[in-house]
Amino acid sequence: MYTFQSRIRYSETDKTGHLKLESLLDYFQDCSTFQSEDIGLGLGYCKDHHVVWVMSSWQIIVERYPAMGERVIVGTLPYEFKGFVGYRNFVMMDEQGRNLAYANTIWSLLDTDTGKPAKPDAQMLQGYVLEPRIDMEYAPRRIKIPEESFTGEPVHIKDIHLDTNQHVNNGQFVRIAIDSLERDFPVAQLRAEYKKQVLLGEVLTPHLSRTCEGRHVIVLENSGKDICCVVELEERKEDRKG
Repeated sequence: MYTFQSRIRYSETDKTGHLKLESLLDYFQDCSTFQSEDIGLGLGYCKDHHVVWVMSSWQIIVERYPAMGERVIVGTLPYEFKGFVGYRNFVMMDEQGRNLAYANTIWSLLDTDTGKPAKPDAQMLQGYVLEPRIDMEYAPRRIKIPEESFTGEPVHIKDIHLDTNQHVNNGQFVRIAIDSLERDFPVAQLRAEYKKQVLLGEVLTPHLSRTCEGRHVIVLENSGKDICCVVELEERKEDRKG
């Protein structure tokens, strides 16, 4: 497993002084980026070879949110390739190696010239050494959307929402979804399903609902009524922060 060590910063915490869910996602995303850069398969390699990895889905399970100043270890491992699809796990641990949070992700490799799927080349297959996937309860990629919902405030996409691929970063979709709820609660599990890229100047409208199990589902649509992202948040029955 590829790992790096860090310390929870004040800027990454919420009003309780614990790591925000969105910041946890950023840690995981940064970890995979660090690994790609360190093995020579980072942004420069992808740009030269006209390919890009795009996120298809997130599943993050949180055991405990670390507090401000706490030292953590963040790790990632790729565990499978299927055609143009890659599968990757993540974990955040405390200094004693106990799991704070862990995740499963599904990625798609696209040709930036054609926009079509592309298979990983020999250098990618050699560089991303596959390891056994971590032990967790794996959820389906697709999120069921309830029939009834109410509409939240539209969000205009600005530069702050974009990443180096010039579209809305997967973490920004989650931030928009969380902000649309206009309420705070501890999240035990996040799931996100990405369907369509969103560019600068577009408008996303959140449609909010709850499942019969009490999970919050936020559907983000563009002005053409296309579903761009679906986010599901499961409330923690008891707060295990700190």
